[in-house]
This record gives sequence, structure tokens and C-alpha cells, in this order.
Amino acid sequence: MHASYLFPGQGSQRIGMGRDLRDAYPDLVAPIFETADDILGFELSRLCWEGPEDRLERTDITQPAVFLAGFAAYRVLAETLPPPLVVAGHSLGEYTALVAAGVLDWTDALALVRRRGMLMAGVNESTPGAMAAALGLPAAEVERICAAVRAETAEIVEVANYNSADQTVVSGSVPGVAEFSARALAPADPAVKVKRIKVGAPFHSSMMAAVEAEFAADLARVRFADPVLPIIANVTARPVCTGADAREALRVQLAGSVRWSETLTTVLGYGIDAFLEVGPGRVLTGLCKRAYPEVACYSAGEARRIEAIVGAANSGADAELRAS
Repeated sequence: MHASYLFPGQGSQRIGMGRDLRDAYPDLVAPIFETADDILGFELSRLCWEGPEDRLERTDITQPAVFLAGFAAYRVLAETLPPPLVVAGHSLGEYTALVAAGVLDWTDALALVRRRGMLMAGVNESTPGAMAAALGLPAAEVERICAAVRAETAEIVEVANYNSADQTVVSGSVPGVAEFSARALAPADPAVKVKRIKVGAPFHSSMMAAVEAEFAADLARVRFADPVLPIIANVTARPVCTGADAREALRVQLAGSVRWSETLTTVLGYGIDAFLEVGPGRVLTGLCKRAYPEVACYSAGEARRIEAIVGAANSGADAELRAS
């Protein structure tokens, strides 16, 4: 298996994430959760495993929780499979990818994502925002509608995520996203849908620029090493070559668009034959399957799935897992 590891971001969280990994690999995974609890000063492990859901969905909690669950899954894979050919992460997931690429120490990454979540949540408290996924519209049409809304209403609405050919996420002020939704649905095309996303802030929009300088100072206090394996920055869809480049990509990513579709294209250029989504949920697995049905796509966020992947890879029968 010549794999790329892809790490999910916010929206993949679920109660119970990481608990089965702790149970299946206690010596490897339990210390990770214990250390995280000590670093953060509260029981993030309990929130991951037991909730409550309303607290787990708070941006300042969700971000370190998703990171931690993804890192735990990665540690298990790192002990059982050869290194991936290339790594990437969707938004928040880029922090886990940077750990996998040797750029960040995992404890530094945990502290950064906790800080990132707190800053993003603070923006929403002062200037509430919203996000929505446009399905069935070309990205160019989404951009056109966003531009028209901004020009005619002075409200903020911008492309946050270029997820796939038929899925683009917008972000901005509550009135701006509402107006975008109304205009996108106005032609009454049954193939077009707009779904509001339950999030804690207008991620990846210019509204995040208010905390960019503050977060840049946080990034500057952390050591960023040069990558030991290829990592693709989602804000540029290009490889990160140095630690300084990685730090800058995280700064720009705060208010910049996630170019996920382009990122996958770049990842394919490394000669991979499999995508592994390393972390909770199966959002990225679904996007990969729709974009590249000829490439094997595996979800590797649960112990049973990881064990199946490892067993099949070791036996040379990994193609059997395509539909798992």
C-alpha cells in the first residue's frame, strides 16, 4: 500500500471518539489522552468519550478534541504500517498532518489548536457568523453569487472550502450567508442544495482577520522543524518545504480558503494508490471516493478499521477494503 494520510477537521467530532483506540491499545493511546488532560487543565478525554454533545461542539473544545483523536489514530498506524508517502489535513487537520510530517511536536500542536479554537470562538461572540455548504453548484457560480451579495448588500460572504467539484462551503456574516443561500436556491434547480453547517464561527473568512495577528504571535513562540516527509498545505494546495513555510501556511489558513479539491490533486502526484482518513468520521473518505473512485479510500479512525487495514496491507489484500 502506497498511502496518503489525510486528517479531518472540525465537523468530524462525535461522542466516543478515541475510546476504542484507548481500549485496544492502552499502552500506546492512554498516555496520549492523559498527557493532553494535564496540558489543557481539564478532562478533554472525558469530553471525547462521554460528551456532553453541546460542550463537545464548542469550537474551543472541538478543535483540540478532533486533533487528539486524529493523533491517537495516527500513533497506532505509525506503529503498525510503513510511513505514508505524503500527508495533508483539512483545515484543523493540517495540524495533525504537521505532527505526522515531523514539523510540530504533538503537545505544541495541541496547545495551538486549543488557542486557535478559543480565538475563533471569540470572533463569533463579538460578530456572529455562519457557514453553509452549496451542493450541485460549480465553484465559479458560488464565487459569482458571493461577489454579488458583497457588492449589493455590503455583507460578508466568501468561499471557505473548495471541497469538490460539486461541493463548496461559504462563510461570513449571518445575513450574508442567508442572502447567498436565497440567491443560490432562487432558480429552483432540484440538483442544487444549500445546507447550513452547525459551527461555532465563520471559519476561513475575512472575519477571522481580527485575530490573525494575535495567532501569528502564538505561532511564533512554537518551534517548527522542516518536514521529514511531504506535506501539502491546504490553503495553497502546494508542498510545504520548511518549518517557516508551515508556520506561515497556518497563519494564512485562519482567514484563507481551504483548497481541498486541489490538495487531493497534488497528493495524487506522489504516486499513491490509497487515501487513509486518519481520525474521527468519514467526511474525507466520502469526498475522496466521489472525486477519485479508482483510488482505494479507507477510514482509519476506529480500532476495528485500523486492524482490518493493517491486516489486509500485511497480506497484500488491501483492495478488499475499498468499500469498508
